[in-house]
Amino acid sequence: MYLEYIALTRTLPCLAEPGKLIVIGKPDCSLTEIIPYLATLPGIIAYNPETLTLTFRRQPGFLTFYPDKVYITQVRDVNEGLELFDALKDAINATWEHRLDLKPVLEKKRAPGHLDIYSLLPQTNCKQCGEATCLAFAVNLILHKRFLEDCTPLHNDAAFTDRRAGLEAML
Repeated sequence: MYLEYIALTRTLPCLAEPGKLIVIGKPDCSLTEIIPYLATLPGIIAYNPETLTLTFRRQPGFLTFYPDKVYITQVRDVNEGLELFDALKDAINATWEHRLDLKPVLEKKRAPGHLDIYSLLPQTNCKQCGEATCLAFAVNLILHKRFLEDCTPLHNDAAFTDRRAGLEAML
């Protein structure tokens, strides 16, 4: 077992979602050794191996690891925060147990940005997806408010097959 617990050390109001909290926890040991293995998991927004910071998207909000602390945003209350810390401890321990099957990440990672996604969209601004522009659609793809299937030209026009495949791999 790598980790026995993550202790709640502080709560802050969540500015992104009024009425919710950011919970901050301190693991019982440094996360330095496990963070490169956690960086192999899906849902990563950003990873910096130099500072050992790792951020995941969670629904809702974000989860950020540092060697000596963990932040979770958009938490309903302290009880939910404690439950999330407990689940996180289990996930960290499971990752540690399987570390020999994983290749630790040693390079920076970042999630694609809205302009990365926009560059692969048809850029017709046809509004068939319900958005005013393809750029707005790209932003809402990142926010998980839209899905690739919502873009009719991307799925109905064979000329966009390669772009669609690139977007599916990216997302």
